[in-house]
This record gives sequence, C-alpha cells and structure tokens, in this order.
Amino acid sequence: MDDRQFRTAMGKFATGVTVIATDVEGDVHGMTANAFMSVSLSPKLVVISIGENARILEKIKQSNSFSVNILAADQQELSMIFAGQIKEHREVVFDRLDGKPVLAGAVAQIACEVSAEHVEGDHTLFIGKVTDIHLEDAEPLIFYSGRYRALTEEKTLV
Repeated sequence: MDDRQFRTAMGKFATGVTVIATDVEGDVHGMTANAFMSVSLSPKLVVISIGENARILEKIKQSNSFSVNILAADQQELSMIFAGQIKEHREVVFDRLDGKPVLAGAVAQIACEVSAEHVEGDHTLFIGKVTDIHLEDAEPLIFYSGRYRALTEEKTLV
C-alpha cells in the first residue's frame, strides 16, 4: 500500500475536530488535530498525537501542559486557522481553564498536564492527566473523508 491509500483509509474514520493549545512564556500556540482519544477514567487520562514536524511539538515539551478543545459545529473557521488553511492573520482570543489556554464556545475544553510521552513512528504521543474540564451544550464539528461535516438527527420509526 502507498501513503495516499493509507491516508485515504484513515480518513474513512469520522472524527471530531480539536484544537490542541499550549502556552510557553505567555505565547499561546495551537494546532488543529483529530488524533485524540480518552485513555483512562481512573486516573483521568487522554492522549494526543503530534507529528515530528509540527511546530507545537517542542512547545508542549517546554510547557509540559496542553488543552484539548473539541470544536463546535460553528467553529470550522477556527479549525481552518489552526490547520494553516487560512493564511491571513486572524486574531484568536483564548480563555483560561486551570491556567491552560482554551477556546470559548468549544463543545469541551480539557486542561491537561503531560504525564508521559512516547515516540512512535513519525509522531509523539502525549499522555495528558486531565486537571479540569468545561462543557458546552452544542453540536460538534465532524471531519470525514477530507471534509467537514455535521451531525444529523436520526429518525426513529414508531
């Protein structure tokens, strides 16, 4: 199999869209990612996967902390900004949750301290100990097969 076929196959898994953020000496850095999952309920742990060429990789290592912002359906522009798809500068305002930078309006804001990191292939997996969570009642932004999507209500037969 070639790289393109592998990428296409991985794109067939529908995911939410997150922005990973970290703060180094007052400067906030963020990146759009869909490589995120929960790991453990006790203790509360999550994992993010960051590519070796991502600028945020060294920033997370420096700060030893990060946030995961699960984007709402109306936050596609934020996803595109942090994915580098929108080139012109846009000001993004961050709130704080347990001292970590978070995006207002996200379905979930998850503040984490790095508890472990593992290099696997061309990515580093950061295990984050969850220190705080904030939830909003909103629909999530979905990504599937290279396109943004939205949830639709399932119709039930009576």
